[in-house]
Amino acid sequence: MAFSLRLNGESREVQAEAGTPLLWVIRDELKLTGTKFGCGVAACGACTVHLDGQPVRSCQTYIEDAEGSEVTTIEAIQDNKIGSAVQQAWVELDVVQCGYCQSGQIMSAVGLLRENAKPTADEIDEYMHGNACRCATYQRIRAGIQRAAEILEA
Repeated sequence: MAFSLRLNGESREVQAEAGTPLLWVIRDELKLTGTKFGCGVAACGACTVHLDGQPVRSCQTYIEDAEGSEVTTIEAIQDNKIGSAVQQAWVELDVVQCGYCQSGQIMSAVGLLRENAKPTADEIDEYMHGNACRCATYQRIRAGIQRAAEILEA
């Protein structure tokens, strides 16, 4: 079947079976590999993308759910002010250790800052709770989000 969506600001048409996770369409059909497969059950957050501006787990979002929607992946997150600030903060604070989960962490952090421009540490922890980091860089992730909020405030 043919499905239409806007991916990172561009209209795209893809061929996929109904019920195909958006993750596999992004990675296999559209060849954007920044979005990672982690668990396949929406528990780790590695596959997070934005669907119409909201963070979703692409491993459990089906291509038909994205039909006609705007999908943003890590490859284009720097194109908006919040995404750019989060990436700047991640680099400044050297947040990343192995990096596997970081595209999902960044996508979720952008979602948080879009909803709450100045979150407390507890609010960050609550919002980011569904994003797993096997390297346990949670304190650095929290600091990165707080730093991004400062960058945006300046």
